[in-house]
Amino acid sequence: MKKFLRFLALLLVLLIVVLGVNTFRFRSRQLADAAPAPAVTVSDSAIQRFSQALRIRTVSYTDYALVDTTQFDQFLSFIRQAFPLVHSRLTLETVNRYGLLYTWKGTNPALKPALLMGHYDVVPVIQGTQAMWKRPPFAGLMEGEYIYGRGTLDDKSTVMGLLEAVEYLLKNNFQPERTLLLAFGQDEEASGRRGAFQIAQTLKNRRMQLEYVLDEGGTVKMDGISALPRPLALVGIAEKGYISLKLSARSDGGHSSMPPPQTSIGMVAEAIRKLEANPFPARLDAGADLLFDYIGPEMAFGQRIVFANRWLFGPLVKRIMAGANSGNAMLRTTTAPTIFNAGVKDNVLPIDAEATVNFRILPGETAASVEQRVKEIIANPQIQVKPVSSLYSNPSPVSNPSAEAFARLQRTIKSVFPEVIVSPYLVLGGTDSRFYTDLSPNVYRFSPTRMDEAALKTFHGTNERLAVSNYKEMIKFYVALIRNSQ
Repeated sequence: MKKFLRFLALLLVLLIVVLGVNTFRFRSRQLADAAPAPAVTVSDSAIQRFSQALRIRTVSYTDYALVDTTQFDQFLSFIRQAFPLVHSRLTLETVNRYGLLYTWKGTNPALKPALLMGHYDVVPVIQGTQAMWKRPPFAGLMEGEYIYGRGTLDDKSTVMGLLEAVEYLLKNNFQPERTLLLAFGQDEEASGRRGAFQIAQTLKNRRMQLEYVLDEGGTVKMDGISALPRPLALVGIAEKGYISLKLSARSDGGHSSMPPPQTSIGMVAEAIRKLEANPFPARLDAGADLLFDYIGPEMAFGQRIVFANRWLFGPLVKRIMAGANSGNAMLRTTTAPTIFNAGVKDNVLPIDAEATVNFRILPGETAASVEQRVKEIIANPQIQVKPVSSLYSNPSPVSNPSAEAFARLQRTIKSVFPEVIVSPYLVLGGTDSRFYTDLSPNVYRFSPTRMDEAALKTFHGTNERLAVSNYKEMIKFYVALIRNSQ
């Protein structure tokens, strides 16, 4: 017995040593040598131009017949007038009429081009909610320190901020060594197939390889994680894929007074119950691990021990993260029933019943593997499972945060937002950048906007807004990034 106790004590000592060594080696990955970005003077006219852009109703719809293309023509005419140097010194190609591809030729053709991107279409305002806005959604008006309007966050601020940055650099006689491309899509909110997909295909046809790509995605989260002492700048290094599957069943129908043991509605409902009761497995190796590598060393000692020793505490980390919807979504392919259709009358048994279930796919899985697993879980040959459309998307590759391109981006973020902790993370939604992953191994998703939980709720919602001071920071960020990309 004494030998066994001594053996247990030895194991405990060894465990403490291993935990301590791993925690000691769990060093900060934050840059300490990021010099402040040079001053950039942003005039009031830049704010006025942003306001004008917000007034143009470039609303995109999945049904293209609903799109008012005159608004897109108006936006293109406006930016040509607003940014004369951009349009006289850069080469502009229109792709599929409204997709925009600018080329700012660099002096060193041996360097791979960099591509900065965004989209200028916006989502509609939900009918009946206009009166809930503090300022009308397409007026570009200010209240206090904020400018309100559809597109202030998603994503005209990126497009206008980039154009302002390039115009500023041209006025100051800056000439890039590395060729810079600007790509602006017109239908990201509808699918990206008319805009970003076609622009990316154009570059692929030219066999172009890019040093890096930067799209919208992560933000500067001002109230990021309670265990962190500072704001968190999240840089997306991958994004989840998606597929919507339709589950359908057919029965004989008939009068409700003589129902069968299970109706078509019952079969589909049971299938959904099985899917919700058997979620996809949680994993830490699809982006969450890299997030912990960057934020863990910045936490207090007790939390550092946990994140430095995920080989032991992984199940605990998964359990804690799964307690919040956003944390759970980072760990697994998610299952979300969104539509149910069946029946026409309360006393008539429906013949057909169908439900639509949306899945956001974790890197390491595919749309095909999701469909196969769904069929295995349902295990009912009477339930037909098929994709709702061909517009599904596999998860993107995971870009390496150890690449020089990431370090360049990290340095730029710290130069403009010196107080933040910079970290890679997995983007839960979809962006236009998914079309560019064949063009570069370094595809990142970051918007230099300061956000908190209240601001996040205005994405695609009511009272979308951006602080004027933050818009000026965005212009400063893009100026610094272009300078740092040489």
